[in-house]
This record gives sequence, C-alpha cells and structure tokens, in this order.
Amino acid sequence: MAEPNNPKEPLAPKTPGKDGGQTVLERAPKLHKPKMFKVVLHNDDYTTMEFVVWILEIVFQKNQDEAFALMLAIHETGRGVAGVYTKDVAESLCDRVVELAEANGMPLMCTTEPE
Repeated sequence: MAEPNNPKEPLAPKTPGKDGGQTVLERAPKLHKPKMFKVVLHNDDYTTMEFVVWILEIVFQKNQDEAFALMLAIHETGRGVAGVYTKDVAESLCDRVVELAEANGMPLMCTTEPE
C-alpha cells in the first residue's frame, strides 16, 4: 500500500518539456484603452433652457457656469457634447437623461456616438 503524501515535504520540480509537460511563457497582458463615446444632447423647441442646465448639473456634474455655457452652445448649434465616457457609462447617462426628461414632460433627446 502506498504511503500518503506528506504535505510538509516540497514536491520535486518537474523539468519543463519532459514527461509530456508543457512550458509556459509568461507575457505581459495586452491592455487596450476602451473605445470612448460622446453623450450628445440635442436642441428642440420645447425643452426649457433651465431644464437643460439642471440636467447638465445633476447628471453630468457640471458647475452652473459650465452648464449654462454648454446649454447656450446646444441651443445655438442644435447639439452639444455633454461628456465623453466608456460605452456602458455613456449609455447609462443617456438613459438617465431620457428618464428624467420624460418624468418632467420634456422631449429632450440624448444620444451616444463613438468618439
């Protein structure tokens, strides 16, 4: 009968390549920056300027001056980038904008697009 292995005794290292063993080469993992997406707010004739400023402050953490300047840019050009985020974050923020707009009876449109 074979004796049980003693866990305190170290096992003899296997020589790579012998006895059907495999040699593993360690490489640094290849990390890629995630693709970034713009969150775009679109101008319309019904959403109030105050509501757009509020959205920019609440959802996108803009201060009052930044929010007001961006709201004016959206109003004058028809659209504006509220921020650039990874895809999941951008989609979540866009969904939150749409939910808040609908809850407040505003037709504010928000989309995401690759940077």
